[in-house]
Amino acid sequence: MAAMPGLVIRLIGSPSIARMDSEAQQLRGRKAWGLLAYLTLERGGTSRHRLAALLFPDAEDPLGALRWNLSQVRRSLGDDVSLSGDPIRLILSPDCRCDVRVVLESRKPLESDRILPEGELLEGLSFADCPAFDAWLEVERHRIENCVQALLYERALAALAGGAPNEAAELASRAVERDPYNTDCQVVLVKSLISSGQHRWAREQVSRCRELFHKELGLGLPKEIRAALYDSAPSITEDVLPTEAAVRSYLDAASSSLSSGAVDRALDQLRLATELSGRNADHGLQAESLVALAGALIHQAGGRGAEVADLLHRAIVAGSRAGGSRINAAAYRELGFLSVQRGIPDNAARWLDEAMNAADGSVEEEAKILGVRGMMESDTAHYERALMSLTESEALAAKTGSRRQQGFSLAMIGRVHLLRGDLRGAAGPLHRSLDFITLERWTAFRPFVEGLLGETYLAENQPEKANPLIDHAWVLAEQGGDHCFQVMAASNQARLCMGRRDLDGAVRWIQRGLEIKPWYLWYTARLLDTASEIAIEVGSPKADEFAGRLHKLASSSGLRELTARAQSHRALLGDTSAASALPWLAKDIDNPALNTFLAGRAQL
Repeated sequence: MAAMPGLVIRLIGSPSIARMDSEAQQLRGRKAWGLLAYLTLERGGTSRHRLAALLFPDAEDPLGALRWNLSQVRRSLGDDVSLSGDPIRLILSPDCRCDVRVVLESRKPLESDRILPEGELLEGLSFADCPAFDAWLEVERHRIENCVQALLYERALAALAGGAPNEAAELASRAVERDPYNTDCQVVLVKSLISSGQHRWAREQVSRCRELFHKELGLGLPKEIRAALYDSAPSITEDVLPTEAAVRSYLDAASSSLSSGAVDRALDQLRLATELSGRNADHGLQAESLVALAGALIHQAGGRGAEVADLLHRAIVAGSRAGGSRINAAAYRELGFLSVQRGIPDNAARWLDEAMNAADGSVEEEAKILGVRGMMESDTAHYERALMSLTESEALAAKTGSRRQQGFSLAMIGRVHLLRGDLRGAAGPLHRSLDFITLERWTAFRPFVEGLLGETYLAENQPEKANPLIDHAWVLAEQGGDHCFQVMAASNQARLCMGRRDLDGAVRWIQRGLEIKPWYLWYTARLLDTASEIAIEVGSPKADEFAGRLHKLASSSGLRELTARAQSHRALLGDTSAASALPWLAKDIDNPALNTFLAGRAQL
């Protein structure tokens, strides 16, 4: 049994400090709480001059004010912390519990913890007189709220997969209470209620959903929620025995179907394999079938919702019963991939750490994990780390002859160079990626790479090369039904129109893109960034709306550069707080292209 923590620091909700053995001394003043929160979350340390400028910009002696508040924090936390140096770092003792670190840094994503905190970071405290710190706090509040919601959802799924439907229903209810419009959370709640035998409550929950979506959003009941109530297993004739040979025959048939592009047939075959394996005592085979179905849904059919996550959690349970087979690494990786796309990088990092531990030296699996990690690091503007992960991923994929993984990793390398304004560095990997895609006949991924290459040519002021690539990417994405690539193509089409000074055309493409709802939130954020730029240029009254939407989405999803760009747009539109915060937000992002963009607006 784990030892009780000696010191408990609560920063989510009303902040407080508690000791198990005696009464704790509380901090006096909001600046001391702000200082503690900042040092707790900024693990790499912060210079004293920066802290003083952030929290005490108007003090006669900012460094003196910082020293006084630091002494307060030391007195209240006592021997349970180390707080020293320049840059100054806060190091907590092992038996100290801090709620934000539990939420953001727990190394076990599914670790049971029913007392996940409620409320927002430093609830009730305001820092309007410190605009840079206030901007930082707003971003962290969004990030932590997003992460707590994700943990409730993931742990509800884990409890359901692990045979604890009552606990799953409790966790899912909390998630639904926080975000009643989240279809995935509603699905897990309905599934949990059915699994626990509460069929009447499940039907009533679906009725409440139907009324809510109709009244508040003007929409019908999402099909996923209806399916959660009425879905049934695939039909298998009685003469098919659940043997390993039978399951593998369906898995092999599905692999052939996917290779030939027959996705619907492959999904039917994989569902049958999953149903059969569930009747077999071989837990490893069950895990393999579940991961195969989840992977096909994610990468071939655009599946991202609770159905896919449920399959992966069931695979983890089955794989663990089989002795923690390597198949768990693939399940963890896919959950990391989903978290990246849903804009929850803290969760994604935990899943990917679990995946790397479970990979047990498999070079092929490590190449895939590093590819997803590089994607996450690129999204969050940790570009050097992204290049290291992606370069290693591509090298490992070359060793195993995995041309698809090489194509993916090279495309992501090209994206990093493009985002940093290194256009020559972008073109080479993107052309190599297209070569691998052609060899693999991987048509579904082509619009992404063609879109990036078209954007590269557009940035080089070569519209004659950009135009056909962007047009082709749009057609492929639309025909393939890939919402992510459609949004990307719509953004590029809008930029093409702006280059021709076709302002009406640019606005139409932006509107068209915003009507599409991709799972991968980075695409939506980039489209909102383009929309903000265009709206500002044409003097549209929607500029404020676009910039505000971008800021909320980017800040809650850990998209650091897009958060800075949102503040740039808001500052240009007259938001003085955004203007004050912008240099601080941009300072930690190593991107020459961003610096050039902000300097062009006289914002650095």
